[in-house]
Amino acid sequence: MSQNYCDGIPRRNFIQAGLGGLGLAELLRAQANAATGSRPAKSCIFIWMDGGPSHYEPFDPKPSAPAEIRGIFNTIPTNVEGVTFSEHVPLTAQVMDRLTIIRSIAHHDPGHGGGNHYLTTGRATPMPVACGAKVSFHPSIGSVIAKELRAKDGIPPYVQFALPGPLRSGGPNFLGAKYAPFYVSNNPNQPGFRMQDVTLPPGVNDRRASRRELLRRDVDTLQRITDSAANDPAAGLDSFYQQAVELITSPAAKRAFDIHRESREVRDAYGRTMVGQQCLLARRLVEAGVPFVIVQHAGWDHHANIFEYLKGRYLPIFDQAFSTLIKDLDERGLLEDTLVVALGEFGRTPKINKNGGRDHWPQAMSVAAAGPGVPRGHIIGATDSKGAAPAEGRLSVEDFASTLFTKMGIDPTKIYHDALGRPLPIVEGGKPIADLV
Repeated sequence: MSQNYCDGIPRRNFIQAGLGGLGLAELLRAQANAATGSRPAKSCIFIWMDGGPSHYEPFDPKPSAPAEIRGIFNTIPTNVEGVTFSEHVPLTAQVMDRLTIIRSIAHHDPGHGGGNHYLTTGRATPMPVACGAKVSFHPSIGSVIAKELRAKDGIPPYVQFALPGPLRSGGPNFLGAKYAPFYVSNNPNQPGFRMQDVTLPPGVNDRRASRRELLRRDVDTLQRITDSAANDPAAGLDSFYQQAVELITSPAAKRAFDIHRESREVRDAYGRTMVGQQCLLARRLVEAGVPFVIVQHAGWDHHANIFEYLKGRYLPIFDQAFSTLIKDLDERGLLEDTLVVALGEFGRTPKINKNGGRDHWPQAMSVAAAGPGVPRGHIIGATDSKGAAPAEGRLSVEDFASTLFTKMGIDPTKIYHDALGRPLPIVEGGKPIADLV
């Protein structure tokens, strides 16, 4: 099944494998910890609402605005006094006391390609790009976290659910393939779900696999074809191969990806949907020590019939999966160490168009957040009476990215060097959002 957005680009399931690498700057984490005065998160679940979800529905309703702006949905109270949501996220309304909603992030790029790059890397594209472009001008947030934080027991540091396809800008850029995401391209809601890349092929048991690995090492002791290992393409694959072996033979990785260990009741609570089971598997992954997981809920590009789509499918699926994830993490004590954010590339237009939809609108958007040091039952910023732009507490994408890195114990001003040796800070400008750190 493919999902088409307004740019005409289809998203299709396919299987890829990418392994994040190792690396930890303990000093930088300690410095960031001291700067924020709180313990950094160990993991982050990044729920990507691809296509650009409306900020009016669910988190920033405008019940007093004219009908052509407020839409047809009613509002409901949350369990935090004075905070209201759309009527079609009743479960999330009941976990508002564990959330912060940021209502005042704004940027300038109305295209899927540029907006995706901006929100998943923290950097705007240096030039305009086509709405449907898949571009990489800077390492993604996930790849930076993969470089800076160490996973253990053969578990990849950066896992991305590539459903229905990989994010447009979720790769490592000049950091190299070592910090690319490990893609999950199989639907965890399918009865026979299993991760091909963490399971030995049929007929190959652990003992046989170990013999094959020893044979490979013996072969690798032979002289390389070229005089210089630096010029030998095979040499560069050794670390990737070793990481693949560690993943396949890791009991911890096998357990983490085995969603069938969960009870029927837990799986039902998340919702028997692709998104619901992604959220459940994300909980298992952070529980096993994966630092960064991207859950993808695609299809929010509603230029027509937005209320029909939101009421009938998108909001109920999100509402059940997201609210259950927050409750489950909290009840297990994992929300003290796990940062959760839910967002897309932009919001939607204030005025409903002639087709009953809302168009792209980067001038205002909402982000839901929870986790260590994130205030509970809190609203940051506000849009104006029409929801068209921030009226107070305007924040940039760079502010958001700086906050996320800081919450993960990573100094957002740290300098990397690209393939040409040019110095580049992880985030160019921006500062952590005070209410979150």
